Amino acid sequence: MMRYEVKKVFAKTGSKIALVLLLIVMGITCFFAMDVSYVDGEGNSQSGPAAVSKLRAARKEWAGYLDEEKIREVIAENRRIQSTPEALSQNVDKENIAYGWQQGINDIRDLLNCSYATGFREHDYYRADSLTEDEAASFYENRTKLLREWLESEAKDQYSGEEKAYLIRQYEKMETPLCYDYMTGWQQLFELSSTIIMLTMLILGYLVAGIFSNEFVWKADAVFFSSVYGRNKAVSSKIRAGFWIVTAVYFASFLLYTGVVLLYLGADGWNLPVQANWTAWKCFYNITNWQKYLFIAIGGYVGCLFISFLTMLISAKTRSTVLAVMTPVVLIFIPSFISNIDSPLVNKIIGLLPDQLLQVQMAVGYFNLYEIGGRVVGEVPFILVLYTVLTVVIVPVVYHVYRRLQA
Repeated sequence: MMRYEVKKVFAKTGSKIALVLLLIVMGITCFFAMDVSYVDGEGNSQSGPAAVSKLRAARKEWAGYLDEEKIREVIAENRRIQSTPEALSQNVDKENIAYGWQQGINDIRDLLNCSYATGFREHDYYRADSLTEDEAASFYENRTKLLREWLESEAKDQYSGEEKAYLIRQYEKMETPLCYDYMTGWQQLFELSSTIIMLTMLILGYLVAGIFSNEFVWKADAVFFSSVYGRNKAVSSKIRAGFWIVTAVYFASFLLYTGVVLLYLGADGWNLPVQANWTAWKCFYNITNWQKYLFIAIGGYVGCLFISFLTMLISAKTRSTVLAVMTPVVLIFIPSFISNIDSPLVNKIIGLLPDQLLQVQMAVGYFNLYEIGGRVVGEVPFILVLYTVLTVVIVPVVYHVYRRLQA
């Protein structure tokens, strides 16, 4: 019976078109994720596998632990490059040549801009150019220092004493010195992961929206509910069909995206701490790139399951496919409008919405904290547990709502 329900979903022309559309959009997204360039010695930009290989080689020359000695070397090398006639020139071609020389240290240079920023929420792309080797010793100290200053000034009323202490402890727990390596593959994979997951959820919303309501659309509800297993096994087969459709489509799309990007750009740096990438320098979760990937994958799956079952519940309750299809759209896009309200309370509320599970890549960078039983937890682990429980709860609700409907 479950196979029959799955066949009914994928037999529809609309479902086939939706899957083709998903593949097309995935291809476009993968193209942008793999769009990595390398500037050669003459200042010309190159792309393709050869460019990826050259960029990897340039960055691997600086791979290793970012201890004081390594930071001093990067500062000295950056200053040497910035003082060359090419870097000082107003000619674009010569500036490109200078940029090509610094490609190997660009990731570390961005970390310097973050560490030596004038404020916790400030970012000056040229800050590294004014550093001296003597400042290398404070590279890691600055990270916690800027956090403390921010918590005592701009964010002094935003967090409780326990929450402030939690953030500082998390910063101090980060193992130093950080290890650096080429990790462009993970950087690009993370950047567009939310796009892939949200697009997949929109397609899934369309696929599962009619599982329960179509019996009424096709005027087959009287036959369905009057059959021997119409109010038990038939209903459970619809739920199981929805579960397997979500599981299969989600992991097929997400793993395909992962495979394409990492096979092209490489999976080097999988075990590096996320803070070794400047975009996650402020992150208070002490995890590696691989662990962040698991967070994103599992979070996206739980989010897709919850929203899909909520879609099926609305489909069963209202008998309307149209209203059910709108559910994922509302849950994904409405929070983006609310987020324009700059308020700590609003941010905490938004942090609890299911769309955050589809955007774990960004959520791990947010400073949303919640106190539960006297214990402070971050947004990502909290919503993972919360929506796993809610998904388990909503399944029997869907079952009981549909089986009690009157034909």
